[in-house]
Amino acid sequence: MRRNHLAGILVISIFTWVVIIYMALHDRPHHSSVISPDSAYGIGKLEEQIKEEYNANSKLFEDVKRVLESQREQNKALAEEQANQHEEERKEDELRLQSLSGPGVIAVLVFACSRTTVTRCLDQLIKYRPGPDQFPIIVSQDCHHQGTSDAIDAYAGQVFHIKQPDQSDIYVPPKEKKFRGYFKIARHYGWALNQTFFVYNFSSAIIIEDDLDVSPDIFSYFSATLPLLHQDPTLWCVSAWNDNGKKELVDVDSPELLHRTDFFPGLGWMLTKETWLELSRKWPPSYWDDWVRKPEQRKGRACIRPEVSRTRTFGKIGVSNGMFFEKHLKFIHLNDRYVDFTARNLSYLLKDNYDAAFVKTVYESPIVTHQELRAGTVVAQGPVRIPYNTKMKYKVAAKVLGLMDDFRSGVPRTGYRGVVSVFFRGRRVFLAPLSRWKGYDPSWS
Repeated sequence: MRRNHLAGILVISIFTWVVIIYMALHDRPHHSSVISPDSAYGIGKLEEQIKEEYNANSKLFEDVKRVLESQREQNKALAEEQANQHEEERKEDELRLQSLSGPGVIAVLVFACSRTTVTRCLDQLIKYRPGPDQFPIIVSQDCHHQGTSDAIDAYAGQVFHIKQPDQSDIYVPPKEKKFRGYFKIARHYGWALNQTFFVYNFSSAIIIEDDLDVSPDIFSYFSATLPLLHQDPTLWCVSAWNDNGKKELVDVDSPELLHRTDFFPGLGWMLTKETWLELSRKWPPSYWDDWVRKPEQRKGRACIRPEVSRTRTFGKIGVSNGMFFEKHLKFIHLNDRYVDFTARNLSYLLKDNYDAAFVKTVYESPIVTHQELRAGTVVAQGPVRIPYNTKMKYKVAAKVLGLMDDFRSGVPRTGYRGVVSVFFRGRRVFLAPLSRWKGYDPSWS
């Protein structure tokens, strides 16, 4: 098309130039007293030649116009044929997905945009999933980035490729123009989750971003924890991520250990259709993850998270501009020891079983200071507790231990009942509020 366009411009340019010369010579004044007969004959001959060139170029111009018009029609017909083919394929995929959405099936929804490295994530998911019928992979792509689209299409037959159709300009408040990406992400999430739950009719879904590595036992983990979401109304998500999952802060010898947390971790997480039905009615225009963490959405509910993370991000470049990546995220330890969670009893994670044992363990642990812990002068054996009663005391202790020290809606990362649990130099350490703790203070954010 570009070559034809340039050819058309060239022809028009030549045609215009010839016309200008012709008109200039045709309209010039005749001074017979000055111009000799030979000169007049030469000019007449030139005019005849120009007329011939003009007629020839006019014919050429018309021929080119016809060719270009024919090509436009052919391209239009081809585009319509491709669009019809894509629509037929989309309908076929929709029917196939609907046929797969039976009991026990968990959709794997991968969010992609313009990273061709989505292949790294897809290779691992395909390698580790027990079967395509139990865990159908849906790659939802925003941005219409052709290189990424081609990379995903290379997995035809192994994944379902859907595309977010709304690529229109999105409204962003003037003061938030530099955060436009977060608005587009929220729009994409809303559309893709609606498709997954309300069009394809899946009852549960695992959300994976295109820049995540996953552990070999991630599907065992999600399969085994899904019943907990149905059984315990105080749970509303399962996450594969540990925000404080650096190798020096987790018990790598206990990869089977799981926790409850009031902090929504994200980065590889599972939810049910019932939860999405609740959230979809008020889905935000931007910053969806922090919105999910607000008390109005959380409603006192918790998530399940692992001691050793089952996901790890390799996406330094993105809308967050690498926030936290160099200091924390790139050091997250990805579990490399397979755990068959489906063969384990996970009932200890139900609130009625978990809370009493958790509170007892935390508040019976001896109190130490973070200075003693760092210096290695703690005499007591077993778990210990570092108390805090202000935001600043928490942040100081968290920084000393190498934790992420920020809050979202007053909740510290990985916190449960205000307690942050880590494994430091071979022992369990609890950063814990006073036992008379009354709840999170959103002003701490």
